Amino acid sequence: MNNEQRAWIEGVWEKLQIKLRAECQRTGANIPFIPLQGHYRDCMMPGGLTWWTNGFWPGILWQMHHATGEDAYRLTAEDVGKRMAVILDNPRELDHDIGFLVLPGAVTQYRLTGNPECRSLGIRAADFLAGRFNEQGNFIRAWDKSPWAEDVSGWMIVDCMLNIPLLYWAGRETGNRRYASIADRHAETALHCLLRPDGSCNHIAAFNPSTGEFLGGIGGQGYGNGSSWSRGQGWAVYGFALAYRNTGYPAFLDAAKRSAHYCMSALAANEWLPLVDFRAPAEPVLYDSGAGAIIACGLLETAEHVPALEQQMYRTAALHTLQACEAKFANWDSDTDGILFGGGMMYHNDRLAGQAYIYNDYFLLEAILRLAGKDFIIWGGMTNDRFQYTS
Repeated sequence: MNNEQRAWIEGVWEKLQIKLRAECQRTGANIPFIPLQGHYRDCMMPGGLTWWTNGFWPGILWQMHHATGEDAYRLTAEDVGKRMAVILDNPRELDHDIGFLVLPGAVTQYRLTGNPECRSLGIRAADFLAGRFNEQGNFIRAWDKSPWAEDVSGWMIVDCMLNIPLLYWAGRETGNRRYASIADRHAETALHCLLRPDGSCNHIAAFNPSTGEFLGGIGGQGYGNGSSWSRGQGWAVYGFALAYRNTGYPAFLDAAKRSAHYCMSALAANEWLPLVDFRAPAEPVLYDSGAGAIIACGLLETAEHVPALEQQMYRTAALHTLQACEAKFANWDSDTDGILFGGGMMYHNDRLAGQAYIYNDYFLLEAILRLAGKDFIIWGGMTNDRFQYTS
């Protein structure tokens, strides 16, 4: 990393501190998704407290407390945690995204403070996620309902690669190997049924829920079948790298590298700006800055596990992507909320295109903290704290 790159990282970190300090004071225990007319609203999506992105605001707060030591972030995160403590009271409103809801918040709070109620919530959430496992197909069921089909009981999606770290944590915490076994089996199925040989991936894989037979891939939030939804690519590269962190299984690292190389090629071909789908028509040009931040985190995670002479390739690509997204999409006005605009939820019929989703800002923050050596890895243990893979 050269001096110019170090100066850019330090500059963005300074701007993050100014902006997030102001947002923490303004937003408090409200749980944001996107800013409306410049400011966050509380639980504005139909899912209420169970909306899948709601863990990322406490995740931002805990990351900032860990990096700065400022008590305002901790106190606000604890207030958010008290609100989120009831989410498992309504299990019918939950799905596989329970990992996104509790890992950045309750589980991180437990790991940083030792709060036993947060530990209990994390274990209960892991039990819920494990309960969605299909033994015949070796996958965790994604949703109970979907706008794309009447019966989705046999669907898994690539997003869940960032939810299974909850199972690895619960396994280490309790000593119960079953949690990790489910995570391993799901990741193996994702490797074979979601990730393609060239490193691109499907968003959705469909199975016969009774027999486990693989029926094929589905385009989902991307352009269509066989396309390459960029946020899904981010979940793949980061998810497989984290599966390797948690297991040490070489096939997971190989999968992360394969996906990373595909992402790097696709990003380099578009001036390091992430399109919503890397295999979509040239027009219209649709971006997803959040996908860029997630991919960058995945590239930085992958860099930690490859030989020394390979590491710079991944870090440089992550930095190029972050710099491009920050230059085009970032809003550093501390009087308004939201940082990384230019988000895209899906390719078709995206009514919220261009927004600063709260997870955009979380992954931007996490990537900058990684580059600055100030991060807290919420998605898994240290590499010397792995389960021995025994598939």
